[in-house]
Amino acid sequence: MTKLGVILRGKYGSRLVETVRSKTDMEVIVAKLPAYLPDFIDEPDEFFSTLDFDMKVFDSDIIITYSLHPDITPEIARMAGKAGVRALIVPGGTSKAPVKELEAISKEYGIFIEVDEICCNLESDPATDDFTCFFGDPVLDVEIEDGKISKVNVIRGAPCGSTWHMANSLAGIPVEEAGSKAGLLVSQYPCRAVRGQMGGIHESSELHKQAVEDAIKRKQASSGK
Repeated sequence: MTKLGVILRGKYGSRLVETVRSKTDMEVIVAKLPAYLPDFIDEPDEFFSTLDFDMKVFDSDIIITYSLHPDITPEIARMAGKAGVRALIVPGGTSKAPVKELEAISKEYGIFIEVDEICCNLESDPATDDFTCFFGDPVLDVEIEDGKISKVNVIRGAPCGSTWHMANSLAGIPVEEAGSKAGLLVSQYPCRAVRGQMGGIHESSELHKQAVEDAIKRKQASSGK
């Protein structure tokens, strides 16, 4: 069984934990960081040692860290690499994670590290396949009756749970409106992605809109309509 470690910080990461536990049989190990951290941490290794942090999280195959801090995240990456963790996924984008430093850590310890702004555009890699076969870029299958969506089956969805929320709300929607409705439903979901600017929740909405439209096209092609 794959062990997934999730490092929470304040409100960030809790929905992912809930979704993974409800949708898979992966063992989830959780550790928590304080919601509020200093903007600059000169000695992250020393600072980290003062925290009340469950080090058992490093007994994982894959870790997702919501540390969201350019000084703390590399320290987590180093500890994960030293512990033999296979892969580290870093949500929050490059503004919260020093990519060049993480690339050096990845090379030194042989740990796969992926930095993404949002978790619903994760791509598959052998190091993370146990996770991304369930979560990441949404993949859907739809059923259509009388020109309307009758059911949406989630093959792969966003780890925050927005894909399943959207899927459960599309029944009865005309196929020509389903993509736009999907994007709207995701934008209204209480996801932690950035709002009010390009990317973030807007990118997530567009990904889901496209996934629904692609699923409709496949279904129509397979039925000859």
